[in-house]
Amino acid sequence: MKKIALLAFTTLLLVACASQNIGPNVNGNGYMADGYDVTEYFNDNATEGFDRYSTTYNGAKYKFVNQNNLDKFKANPEKYEPQYNGYCAYAVGAQSKKISINPESYEIRDGKLYLFYDNIFADTKKKWDEEGPEQLQSKADENWKTLKNN
Repeated sequence: MKKIALLAFTTLLLVACASQNIGPNVNGNGYMADGYDVTEYFNDNATEGFDRYSTTYNGAKYKFVNQNNLDKFKANPEKYEPQYNGYCAYAVGAQSKKISINPESYEIRDGKLYLFYDNIFADTKKKWDEEGPEQLQSKADENWKTLKNN
C-alpha cells in the first residue's frame, strides 16, 4: 500500500512540475503582469491596477486602474495582451526559456507589449536593446511556437 501511495504521489508531483510553466505567466493571485494595468503600458506608464477593475482573458486575470481601461481591454484584448504569454521577451528570444518578469520593465514595439526580467543582477531589457530587438523579436517569435506548449 505504501508503494502505491508513493507512486501516486510521485506521479502527481511530476505532472504538477511538468505543467508548471504551461499557460500564462501569472503571479500567485493569477494576475498577468503582476496586476499591472496592461493598457497603461501603451501610455508609457507602468501602473498597478485595482481589484475592482478586473477581468479574465485566456486563463489570466487582469487588473486596471479605472473602468475606461477595463472597457478598452475588453473591446480589444489581443491589442493589450503581453507577448509570449507575459514571459520575459529576452529570455524567450535569447535562451528559449520562460522566465518571470518585472512589471516595470517593458517595451511597446510594433503596437505590441513586451515584458522583461529586471533586478540588480540582470536587466534583460538593456540586453534586448544592446543585442538587437529586431533579431531577438524574430527569434522569440520562432522559439515561442514550440516553447508555448512546454
